[in-house]
Amino acid sequence: MQCQPNIKKNTTTPMEPDILPSLVKLLESVRKEFDADREVAKALLIRAASLLRVEIDRQATEPCAQNKTGGLAAWQIRRLNVFIEARLDQPVRLKELSAISKLSTAYFSRAFKLTFRETPHAYIVRHRLERAESLMLTTDLLLSDIAARCGFADQAHLCRLFRQQYAKSPAAWRRERTDSRGHEVVGALRVARMVGANDADQG
Repeated sequence: MQCQPNIKKNTTTPMEPDILPSLVKLLESVRKEFDADREVAKALLIRAASLLRVEIDRQATEPCAQNKTGGLAAWQIRRLNVFIEARLDQPVRLKELSAISKLSTAYFSRAFKLTFRETPHAYIVRHRLERAESLMLTTDLLLSDIAARCGFADQAHLCRLFRQQYAKSPAAWRRERTDSRGHEVVGALRVARMVGANDADQG
């Protein structure tokens, strides 16, 4: 079944908020480094391409909201999306989501699954993993820090759920997408610092 056009327009975001700025920063850095340091430019291009691939995969697997009887209304979906994205680094409780939707917990759970074709818990975990992917590609943060920023209990919790989803560790996934040769390139730390410096300049 295809999604209702009006629901898709109002409830889905074409691209994650942090994706476009990060891509622009990476590509600007490529332009600056292309003549000075081809290895750094190459590493930056690999990161940019990986970031785009993550976003394409996210949109391909994102369950679109179904406008079905018994499901969530468009205003409820919008409120939930805003609340969840703002709280991914914190515990998100079912009773909070049902209160935002002005529904009982039991009815909300049924309506959410009918709308998104997955449980609230699965939806939140998937979005936390997607945020972790973006952070692994756009920052040099340690996995423990990324886990904390994405609402996982600790690095082990992130690694366990990541392996379940992708059949590989976050470290291996990150390495494959930041270095085409499968090992650290010369200047990798410089790349990470460059992206961080660009973040500071934009702030």
